[in-house]
Amino acid sequence: MPNIAFVNGKWMPLRTARVSVEDRGFQFGDGVYELIRVYDGQPFHLRAHLVRLAESARQIGIAPAHSIEQLERIALAGCLRCSYRSAKIYIQITRGAAARIHHFPTQVKPTVVMTFRRLTPIAPDVRVRGVSVMTCVDPRWGRCNIKSLNLLPNVMAREEATRAGHAETLFIREGFVTEGAGSNVFAVIGGRVVTPPEGPAVLSGITREVVIGLGRKCGVEVVEAAIPLDPLRAADEIFLTGTTIEVLPVVRLDGKRIANGRPGPITRQLHTAFLEHLLARPHP
Repeated sequence: MPNIAFVNGKWMPLRTARVSVEDRGFQFGDGVYELIRVYDGQPFHLRAHLVRLAESARQIGIAPAHSIEQLERIALAGCLRCSYRSAKIYIQITRGAAARIHHFPTQVKPTVVMTFRRLTPIAPDVRVRGVSVMTCVDPRWGRCNIKSLNLLPNVMAREEATRAGHAETLFIREGFVTEGAGSNVFAVIGGRVVTPPEGPAVLSGITREVVIGLGRKCGVEVVEAAIPLDPLRAADEIFLTGTTIEVLPVVRLDGKRIANGRPGPITRQLHTAFLEHLLARPHP
């Protein structure tokens, strides 16, 4: 079956899916989203993603048209319908379609879109080699912990990185790394794994939380603390986490090698633990 979509209660091929030109997601970016990875036909930590989606919606004053349990059932039904073993689910909830006014309209029904696309995993040789990243001053607004649709700074940062031959851009705010344009950042410094703490400048990824837990379970010291740029440049290892990239080693930062320029042992250990976590998940 081709890529499919669920739009306001109806299933359809993705190529035919449509929303109103007056939808506030299109007009204002007035909405929130989640991206969920599907392994072997099963969504990864689906409930955690949906809880975060509901919290993002709550923070901008959208009352979702579906409960977490209903969205869970829709997501599982979509996995069966598309029948992809490896896929990505994109969920978007906007305030809905209304005449274009800046304040919240009354009596408007949220727009709910869920799409299911085939996903091709990162090639194994990319993990063996590691990737290069660049840094830039963080231009985003002050509430990055809301997973909002307003991603223009992220898009522009990723485009700049792509043109320069990098896999990602890391945002720097007041001299400290916050996160990547589409990832969370970890560094191995002095034998400890350090990642920036949750807060308004960081969207705590589901994969980030899983990796923190796995690291501590494996006996690796993992701390959430601010990382200044200079210690980041001198780190023994750097890696990124995210829904589609899992645990991805970084070997060059702003054109300079990290340590010996190869993925480090703790990064490899944590990715192995992540893969084992996938195999250990219960399957309905």
